[in-house]
Amino acid sequence: MEEQRVQTTKKMQRRRVYTSILLALVAFVSVSAASVAWFTIADFTKVHSMNVEITTGMNLRFDLDAHETFDEYVKTLTFAEIANRIARVKGFDMRTTPLEPVTTTDYETFTFENGTVVSDESGVYLEFVLHFMATDDMLVHLTSADSDTARDGTRISSDNSRLPEAMRISFTVDDETYVFDPGMGDVRSEKLHVKQFGLPAADRMVLNENNQLFWLEKDTDQPVTVRVWLEGTDPVCTDDLRDADYSIRLRFVGTDRDNNVLDGSKRR
Repeated sequence: MEEQRVQTTKKMQRRRVYTSILLALVAFVSVSAASVAWFTIADFTKVHSMNVEITTGMNLRFDLDAHETFDEYVKTLTFAEIANRIARVKGFDMRTTPLEPVTTTDYETFTFENGTVVSDESGVYLEFVLHFMATDDMLVHLTSADSDTARDGTRISSDNSRLPEAMRISFTVDDETYVFDPGMGDVRSEKLHVKQFGLPAADRMVLNENNQLFWLEKDTDQPVTVRVWLEGTDPVCTDDLRDADYSIRLRFVGTDRDNNVLDGSKRR
């Protein structure tokens, strides 16, 4: 009986050892898998071009500065205009400063993989302010659909087809943040004051609650903080993205509360 008890005890001890080893291996694999989603070197991902456009009639405009009247705002901002503003305000040239993978939990403070906080003046991610104004009260949407006269719908493109999925663009208005994730598709998720969403392809674009951003009061300037970054925790954010250029095109449209375009153009 005593010998049987000893053997049973030894079996239990061996089982505990095996379990500990297994748990340690699982933990190691988990840590390794998490670290795969970050660049080891991120020196070569550079801006190719950025173009921000509004092309939905005459009722919605924006600019890099606030103005007194609607007519002072514009319908198109070029890459050069945005780059020059960032250089003046943040002190770096986005045309030559590469993005690096970062992450965030509050969409205001960004960190590297090791937890080091990154300054918005480092060029590791982009931050600038757009001022919107409209001639009607409206809901502003981000849309992938093109206008009737140009191929100008929202799109992130790159010579590396996986890079757009690693990109994030957020729009913060007062205490609300809207995060565009190109890899999400036509869905939306909400957590506290953050709404994360994707967009369908241009030919399937429908304006609805998924792509709603913020509300604009008629003839009232609305500042919106825009941030652009590579999300280091995204599974596609690996060294495969090195050397990739990218371009960003954003298109906004205005609707009533029922998602009907206000200027009478074809619904998109």
